[in-house]
Amino acid sequence: MGCSLKSGRMLVLLGFLVLQALSGGFVEGFYLPGSYLHPYKDGDELGVKVNSITSVETELPYSYYSLPFCRPKEGIKKVAENIGELLMGDEIENSPYKFKMRTNQQNVKVCETSPLTEKDVKHFHQRIDDLYQVNLMLDNLPVTRYTKQPDSNKPMRWTGLPIGHEKDTKHYIFNHLIFKVLIHEYEGETSMVAMLGNGDGLDVVQTESERNLTGTHMVVGFEVVPCSVERDAKALKDVEDYGTLPGVSCSLNGPHQEIKVNEPLVFSYDVVFEPSEIRWPSRWDSYLKMEGTRVHWFSILNSLMVITFLAGIVFVIFLRTVRRDLTKYEELDKESQSQMTEELSGWKLVVGDVFRAPGSPQILCITIGDGVQILAMGVVTIFCAALGFMSPASRGMLLTGMVLLYLFLGSVAGYVASRLWCTIQGSPAGWKAIALKTACFFPGISFIILIILNSILWANGSTGAIPISLFLVLFLLWFTISVPLTLLGGYFAARSEPITYPVRTNQIPREIPPQRYPSWLLVLGAGTLPFGTLFIELFFIMSSIWMGRVYYVFGFLFIVLVLLVIVCAEVSVVLTYMHLCVEDHRWWWKSFFASGSVAFYVFLYSINYLVFDLHSLSGPVSAVLYLGYSLLMVTAIMFATGTVGFLTSFYFVHYLFSSVKID
Repeated sequence: MGCSLKSGRMLVLLGFLVLQALSGGFVEGFYLPGSYLHPYKDGDELGVKVNSITSVETELPYSYYSLPFCRPKEGIKKVAENIGELLMGDEIENSPYKFKMRTNQQNVKVCETSPLTEKDVKHFHQRIDDLYQVNLMLDNLPVTRYTKQPDSNKPMRWTGLPIGHEKDTKHYIFNHLIFKVLIHEYEGETSMVAMLGNGDGLDVVQTESERNLTGTHMVVGFEVVPCSVERDAKALKDVEDYGTLPGVSCSLNGPHQEIKVNEPLVFSYDVVFEPSEIRWPSRWDSYLKMEGTRVHWFSILNSLMVITFLAGIVFVIFLRTVRRDLTKYEELDKESQSQMTEELSGWKLVVGDVFRAPGSPQILCITIGDGVQILAMGVVTIFCAALGFMSPASRGMLLTGMVLLYLFLGSVAGYVASRLWCTIQGSPAGWKAIALKTACFFPGISFIILIILNSILWANGSTGAIPISLFLVLFLLWFTISVPLTLLGGYFAARSEPITYPVRTNQIPREIPPQRYPSWLLVLGAGTLPFGTLFIELFFIMSSIWMGRVYYVFGFLFIVLVLLVIVCAEVSVVLTYMHLCVEDHRWWWKSFFASGSVAFYVFLYSINYLVFDLHSLSGPVSAVLYLGYSLLMVTAIMFATGTVGFLTSFYFVHYLFSSVKID
């Protein structure tokens, strides 16, 4: 997309975000076709949009017009995009393909390109070899095509269409597109009420505006069949653009249009409008049920049941063990002091050190604050998506919602980080520095990673590069929203009643006895159980991000997220109890990494996915981009899951040592 966005567009985008945050809705100027019902009258013009060309072979999207395709006569115009689309590297523009509602056309000439240069031919060859796809949209519906599976006659559904194909070391362009537009007649509110209600709808009166829409149609499907047909540009010089060309047959064995130096290309299309029984609210159903994106419900449920069963057993055993220890300790407390001292062992011996301040307390407080912010953002976003507030028709709104939620949840991060700091220090002194560092820590990590990756994308001329103007917008939003709210949260934390420890801390720390097993090994192994709840769903998430598939089972994802939180809490508490039983009072950071170590396994899974599922990923640039984004993802996962483990362990330790009377 480059750095050429105008400053006015940046201000409009900023105004849109602020208005959305204040009103909870969209401004009319950012209406997205396809997000709302749009009936068309016969003869109304339908403009096809183009998005960035993408490929599963490489993670570098490029502008559609980076190749010498036909350009619209009125000039290239970019469609206003939200912050999510800009972050995803979308570049939506107008195209020269223009239809009229219910007007079939055949062999329409789009344009004749200039003679191809060696550079043009080289670019075409590279994009075809890397399996780049052209992404067209009509009324915000992505174009789809059907192919037959090799082992059966069952059709497979794909989004987008290839630029061309290679055969016998020669490259051919798909220069003729056969479009099929599925339309459904507008039924109006009266029909909708009759369809949804139980009555006959006789008491519903049509409005004047509804009567004016009678006989209009809505776009409910957009399909294409790409063809490569040989056309003699010299013989077609007299045919003007959007004129009718001689008929050709779209055959796999027929003569195809080869891409050659110093020869122009002639592009053309057919369009057929076909009535469909698909209703407008259901037009996205076919995209959400595409081949390759089916959720293996039985496997996932089986895995979740096993994980839940194992976690339940561990939790029950743990509760029984703690109860037995507490009962035994209370009985010993009734005996003489000397006898009690002889019987004491395990966690009861670290009573004077269990609340000793951990190493690097500032980093711990900052990390926990950022973890709460990330976790809250994820829970709210997935919950809203599960309720249907973020449909695939609203392009980029999922990512936009995540960014806005993260900004406004800075108050929660500042409160938790400052409250923990005041608890460790015993006084509110220094809470401002903690709150400010909390507001900068994870965003700083994200900005550093994104700047490095953005430099790579800029160097390759990819539309995936985030514009500098968007960086400025994000920085402005962070400085005007997130930072003040984080400081506000810290202010309330400093004024709150401090959390008091149930026991006193000795001045001289107790020596930790030699351990039978390295503690880091237990901490690292603890992440396997939370990873077991996540790894199956992780496959579909990774496929959605890197393979361009549609992810839609947010309801199930929310259940997995809740289960992950529960398992992280249980694992961290169990490991904390194990460390206390061997007289190791350094539980603060270990409780964080016990559940946060799930991020280590997610990163290993990401490498496995790169090697075995994205094995066709070409070039070191794509691999670096993949690993960079994966590193950012696992950092956020570590912060969120580690925070769950730490807060649960802190409550457990506080409750455990509050349950006994110790002098």
